[in-house]
Amino acid sequence: MFTGIVTALGTVRAISPLGGSADMRLTIAAAWPDTATIPVGASIGCSGCCLTAVELGPDWFAADASAETLSRTTLGRWRAGTQVNLERSLRLGDELGGHLVSGHVDGVGEVRSATPEHGSTRIVFRVPANLARFIAVKGSIAVDGVSLTVNEVTDDTFGVNIIPHTAAVTSFGSLRPGDAVNLEIDMLARYVARLAEFK
Repeated sequence: MFTGIVTALGTVRAISPLGGSADMRLTIAAAWPDTATIPVGASIGCSGCCLTAVELGPDWFAADASAETLSRTTLGRWRAGTQVNLERSLRLGDELGGHLVSGHVDGVGEVRSATPEHGSTRIVFRVPANLARFIAVKGSIAVDGVSLTVNEVTDDTFGVNIIPHTAAVTSFGSLRPGDAVNLEIDMLARYVARLAEFK
């Protein structure tokens, strides 16, 4: 479980094929001072996708991604040098600064536009049709693992405002129209919609 508050901006250092090239091992450089002390088996949020650390070094960790994960997230498009939003898993007693994020990606969206708006940037994302009904104005959404407040919604898009701090400490500073992003809808919206199906 995560909060959507990114604590480091990592970089893909290497990608190694596994299982006849269907799966991948990702080696990610992480700017945490204690990376080597993270236990093997720990969960790490990697641009919104919960991955398990299988190997660790002084400034890096490695995680395996299955063919299923690669087909349903942006991870299959990652290359050496790709920036990755990182978050360690939530511990009881930690500050819940964003919203509850599971690290289970619901779908892949696309950046439609990025427009300066006063002191921030309004980024509009296209959302897959099956997820659109879960997104509401002033609701929460995780985009590439970042907890954000939805500020506008249309049939197949939603918009958020990114302040300069967020752009500087996450991959949002380099997002461009056409880029793919991992989306996780708000957990509460998911359960409310499921309950409504049984009315």
